[in-house]
Amino acid sequence: MENENKKTNEMPRLRLKLAYVGTQFCGWQIQPGKRTVQGVLKEQIEKVCGVPISIHGAGRTDAGVHAKGQMAHCDIPTSRAKIPWQRALNSLLPPDISILEATIVDDNFHARKDATAKIYSYTLWIEPSYILPQRRPFCWKVGRLDLDIMKKALSLFEGTHDFAAFQNTGTPLKNTTRTIFRAFMTPGSSPQEKIVYFCGDGFLKQMVRNLVGTLVWIGKGKLDIGEIEGLMKKRQRSLLPPTAPPQGLCLEDVLY
Repeated sequence: MENENKKTNEMPRLRLKLAYVGTQFCGWQIQPGKRTVQGVLKEQIEKVCGVPISIHGAGRTDAGVHAKGQMAHCDIPTSRAKIPWQRALNSLLPPDISILEATIVDDNFHARKDATAKIYSYTLWIEPSYILPQRRPFCWKVGRLDLDIMKKALSLFEGTHDFAAFQNTGTPLKNTTRTIFRAFMTPGSSPQEKIVYFCGDGFLKQMVRNLVGTLVWIGKGKLDIGEIEGLMKKRQRSLLPPTAPPQGLCLEDVLY
């Protein structure tokens, strides 16, 4: 496993802000034989640098999950520090990844460890009779919902809580307490869409998708809002509704 703390001498640190459509990726993290965002990005940076590099992201988005503000960093040769990185990479990358910003930063910057908050959105399609084909890769068709009760439920997730019940298996952690600073719902780009936002200091594996799955059950009357506090205290994932599908989820921004 790569040592994320190791800083190669005399190699400037490059910070990247990128957006991607996650539909054709098997997530962010490099996996042998699979197309991943980290893998594609690493390949193109190495073409420009001419040497192997290690790239570290702020978060590991799952297969099918999108991003508008993923952050990453890597160390590059000094001879490559002054090239126009944004333009260079955008000319090489496939159309489902774009570099929004590329900046040389302090050697101590770390895309994941220095993050103070992340913002995720999840888009719901509430029209029961159809879904626009153009929107299908970016939202979850759920049908009619009680939006008022869902907004009340969102307020229950704000603050500092043990979110163990909303963590899927795969990354064992001793501390499952996280703080959600804000959780709210807004209209989407059309009357058929509603967008749920979560801003927090960190998120467990598939936590946002599990929160959304729970919200949808509440909105459909399958789960009473009064049960949420008790279910959270029991810390058992099996007691909560199924995980929402990945395509509605988007990493909006990483704050430092």
